[in-house]
Amino acid sequence: MLTKNQLGFLYMFLSVCTFSVMDLLVKWSSDYPTGEVLFFRGFFGLLPTYFLIPKGKLKTFYTTERSKEHLFRCLMGLMALIAIVVALRELPLAVVVSLSYAAPLFITVLSIFLLSEKVGIFRWLAVLIGFIGVIIIAEPGFKGMNYLYFLPLIFCIGMAFVTITIRKLSTTEPIWLISIFFTITISIAGLATIPMGWKMPNFQDFILLALIGVTGGSANLFLTQSYKLSEVSLVAPLKYLALVFAIFFGYFIWNEIPTIKTLIGASLVVLASLIIFRREIYHKQKIPSTTRHE
Repeated sequence: MLTKNQLGFLYMFLSVCTFSVMDLLVKWSSDYPTGEVLFFRGFFGLLPTYFLIPKGKLKTFYTTERSKEHLFRCLMGLMALIAIVVALRELPLAVVVSLSYAAPLFITVLSIFLLSEKVGIFRWLAVLIGFIGVIIIAEPGFKGMNYLYFLPLIFCIGMAFVTITIRKLSTTEPIWLISIFFTITISIAGLATIPMGWKMPNFQDFILLALIGVTGGSANLFLTQSYKLSEVSLVAPLKYLALVFAIFFGYFIWNEIPTIKTLIGASLVVLASLIIFRREIYHKQKIPSTTRHE
């Protein structure tokens, strides 16, 4: 019989695996318009979440007194999702995953202004280390700068706002409601792009596109369940396994070989987020699930 911590570890591992598969499928779907992929992510992402709605709430699940906060969460999440989808299609997989680990850095900075949290010297040092890592990966400059590198950072900013908003919403709102509003939003946003031109998928591609939604929705549920069952300090570091998957898939499927600067920068970003994570444990603050939420 598995303990709660062991089950939590298992759910975190499943979350990392399913998010990695979703990233793989998104990169594979580059022949289809972004809006079409958004629709499939949202519509089929509803399937796993639907089974969490209490039977007594099926007819009135949408009722809430915090509609403005839900709307803000959905818009920021939509911005983040569009940015990460385009980035996954245009940049090496390992680069996108590495830069996405910068989300805790933005959360730390924004929490000062939005949550009135006090940030000590260790977390400021972590933010500095993390941004140095981002600069090493992106290698900015006036000549030859690839502005696509800003997309994972836009994702991080969007996710920072999403995570902080979920912190506030989760005091009164169930996780399934927060998730459903988001999946409905991206489904509608995706449908709105039909006039821009969609491509009719064949049966095989239809299954792959549908799996983007199923894996994305399932991964978020696995993540939430992991944090419910186990100590966060035991399971959260496992999310960095996604970088190993990204390097593996990138190399064997797209022949992407991570550069030395990517590996060095990724190490600094991971180190920075781990420092922030440990300091939040030290201060006994609630740790948000900053891995994804897409």
